[in-house]
Amino acid sequence: MLVLSRKLNESIIIGENIEVKVLSIEGDQVKLGIVAPKNIKVHRREVYESIQEQNKAALNIDANLIQKLTKKR
Repeated sequence: MLVLSRKLNESIIIGENIEVKVLSIEGDQVKLGIVAPKNIKVHRREVYESIQEQNKAALNIDANLIQKLTKKR
């Protein structure tokens, strides 16, 4: 893991078109601003992990249920 120190209003650049800027620091919380192309997904870690869990759960749907759903049409 690369570890960088930044002060308020300083930023880092990832690749050629992603910028992460420190917008504020209050106590133990840091507010970041992220500028990235729209095709780059940016999530908080907990949201990302939740999406991954939902995707895994969707892969485990019973094949019989899928057949029942497709037959009703």
